Amino acid sequence: MSQPTISNAMVPMRDGVRLATDVWIPDASPAPVLLVRLPYGKDMFPDAPLLPGHADLIARGYAVVWQDVRGRFRSEGETFEPFVGEVDDGADTVAWILAQPWCDGHIGSYGASYLGVTQWQTASAGPTGLSAIAPHFASTDPYFAPWFGEGGAMSWHLVHSWSTLNSVAPRLTSLEQYIEVIAEGEALVDRLPMSDRPRLRDEAAWWSNWMEHTGRDDYWKGIAVSGDPAAVTVPALSIGGWFDVYITDTVNSYRLMKEGAGTPGARKGQRLVIGPWDHLGQTGSYPGRDFGSAASGPASGVEELHMRFFDRHLRGDSAALDGDAPVRIFVMGVDEWRDEESWPLTDTVCTDFFLAPDGALSRSVPDADGCGEYLYDPADPVPSVGGRMLLSGETGGCGPVDQSAVEQRADVLTFTTPVLTDPVEVTGQVTLRAYVTSSAFDTDFTGKLVDVHPDGRSLYLTDGILRMRYRSALDAPELLTPGEVYEVQLDLSVTSNVFLPGHRIRLEVSSSNYPRFDRNTNTGGGITDETEFVVARNRVLHGPAGPSRLILPIIDRPATS
Repeated sequence: MSQPTISNAMVPMRDGVRLATDVWIPDASPAPVLLVRLPYGKDMFPDAPLLPGHADLIARGYAVVWQDVRGRFRSEGETFEPFVGEVDDGADTVAWILAQPWCDGHIGSYGASYLGVTQWQTASAGPTGLSAIAPHFASTDPYFAPWFGEGGAMSWHLVHSWSTLNSVAPRLTSLEQYIEVIAEGEALVDRLPMSDRPRLRDEAAWWSNWMEHTGRDDYWKGIAVSGDPAAVTVPALSIGGWFDVYITDTVNSYRLMKEGAGTPGARKGQRLVIGPWDHLGQTGSYPGRDFGSAASGPASGVEELHMRFFDRHLRGDSAALDGDAPVRIFVMGVDEWRDEESWPLTDTVCTDFFLAPDGALSRSVPDADGCGEYLYDPADPVPSVGGRMLLSGETGGCGPVDQSAVEQRADVLTFTTPVLTDPVEVTGQVTLRAYVTSSAFDTDFTGKLVDVHPDGRSLYLTDGILRMRYRSALDAPELLTPGEVYEVQLDLSVTSNVFLPGHRIRLEVSSSNYPRFDRNTNTGGGITDETEFVVARNRVLHGPAGPSRLILPIIDRPATS
């Protein structure tokens, strides 16, 4: 990273707090400007995969601005509370840039994860001068992605590890210190009650709020952009990964803005790219599954796409995106990139696969009623194996990891199709509609879609969870009547995979996926403050009286190009 032209400029916000800001100015100015706002330290944050580097941007004639957000590193502000205040601070920063002699009046932004969320929040303020954003692995609603599951369970490992590290990050000065803090967090992940973390209570201003506001109440609604998509009036280039913790809301945000952004140009200018990537790695290579050289970040062309996207919307180069489809996805199984005109795909056929006796997954409803039954003990939860974890994909900590060992547990039900004779493409939203009962006042149900290979490996594709107290609404918890049958819908997120001949489609159903999600104590009480567990007897019905089914988005077209 080259040295900034302007270092640590203290940019004033509307309340007088000043934010530390670095500026790189190209030789020819005034120039279009690209803004990054981050909580991780502008002086130490490296160029990230899939994103154009500083030097490339400056050589292309862009000025680059990086800023520490309020309460972090060199910026002023007594406290840092994630996402709170980012709308106003982002808008004030855009206004400051617009007034500088080196800005030509056109401002964009880019960045991943938290850096992407701040882009959506800044855009929601509609500041003059902001022309386009490029959020990467990000969300318009921090409740959904990634802190809580779509079904109301907490993304516990992520919340705990991210909070532990970021509570002290501005004071750390060496890699060894970072490793010590990470190890400390891992050692405490199982400690009860969940809310009892002295360091976090004392040093993370957000911790108590997150432990208290576990439903999608006014605290979360107040920092969500998704409630008013018309407030966003700029095009967005959204980048996601099939194994990323943000993927559900990445695609939801694209669709939301495509349909409801505030101007025709913003709606038409939405673009979406999804690769076989996780949050921390974009190689497309995992210990048990390699998606080939085309899946890597550099080979995907995403870095150059950023450049052309900004050339189009900040420089007015109308031909910069000629020939580019609005949606580009990596289709696993056949392991190839494919251009699409929309999301969801227009030729999607939502197809029911019914849960059946003896673990079958069938296109027709079973003739007889039955159920799968198991005991869910929060003291012995189903372990998270790969999937959407904030861990290294290179070591098998996330991504398409073999679930065979998990499937041997007594508290995991599996339902599997016969061996396929023809390829079956599944691209889009995966849903489990189930008829369930529980002996408890509250419990969870989980679903997981896996690709069973001819050699027996059951590779993870996508999953989801539903906390039963939130079965009707995430802001209106309602306890269960033990023994009563409930029809519920589990959002199993999105994927794109061709199940090849010789493979089988499998669904796993259980009641825990830990520590990806926190454990439901089954008591019906406040989970973050509890220390006692209740074992729940949970049932999943199948047959005419309870036709539980996996709903797959089947694409009826040739599987290969």
